[in-house]
Amino acid sequence: MELSVGGLRLASRLVRAVPGPVGAAAASALGRLAVPLSGDQRLIAERNMRRALGPDASDAQIRRAVRQVFQSYARYWFDTLRLPALTPTQVADGISIEGLHHLTEAIDRGVGPILALPHVGGWEWAGRYLGTEHGWNVSAVAEKLEPPELYEWFLDLRDELGMRIIPLGPSAGSESAKALADGDVMCLLCDRDLAGSGIEVGFFGERTTLPGGPALMALRSGSPLLPTAVYFRGSRCHGVVEAPLDTERRGRLRDDVERVTQDLAHALERLIRIAPEQWHLLQPNWPSDLVALGLDDGVAPSGAEPTGDAEGRPAASR
Repeated sequence: MELSVGGLRLASRLVRAVPGPVGAAAASALGRLAVPLSGDQRLIAERNMRRALGPDASDAQIRRAVRQVFQSYARYWFDTLRLPALTPTQVADGISIEGLHHLTEAIDRGVGPILALPHVGGWEWAGRYLGTEHGWNVSAVAEKLEPPELYEWFLDLRDELGMRIIPLGPSAGSESAKALADGDVMCLLCDRDLAGSGIEVGFFGERTTLPGGPALMALRSGSPLLPTAVYFRGSRCHGVVEAPLDTERRGRLRDDVERVTQDLAHALERLIRIAPEQWHLLQPNWPSDLVALGLDDGVAPSGAEPTGDAEGRPAASR
């Protein structure tokens, strides 16, 4: 789906002008209509549903799940675009969080926690809630988009939500470390290796790479690495924050990053399988995806640095 700044601004005005239930119903209908028009994205969604639902899922179950993925993704955009206009009370009433004590325990110790998220449901709702309800600073790392106007629009949106965005680049590692030292909650979407230079892992039964930045940041900073997902539940959201992964140093830094990243991959599998139909990963993420799209020979990268460069720049967020 091609995004334009003009289209996003218009959509933002529209979703803020209609009642929530009406807009949600319209978003669901648009998502359903997008399925037959989506081509490659539909193929990737189908492959992901087969991974998450397992080999026993019928073709009918896969088709239904794929349709729900597009409806859920439309719901994500509807919620994200209207979220800045909601009052703090509306935001708080629209979410529940299970495992919130893992964050409070870290912040009480003066340590910023790292939330490692898959592209599931709508994490921005939780990001705004943590700021407005608890007064915590929320940071996230984001890739730079083209054209620059589109990137600036996303920065403005996240700023409206009270989030600090750290651009993916040479200084992202040091800026993220400072944010954690300041006690910020760091949100990292990490079920896709955008740079293609992450850590090789087993993920849903296939070899691929995932970003090593979350593991490296936790190992270096002492911040807890918390697998987290925010799901749509009816008209509300529900966040799940799992217990911290084991990020105790055991040997060479690279070996520790590989171990923790593989543990994170298993945690992401668990979180995604709770609601696979809300998994909005619509880009190729495994070598076999590239083969299915006719884009590559399927040779997986190996021996890459943990986070894309020697300084350990972390993964980007949507």
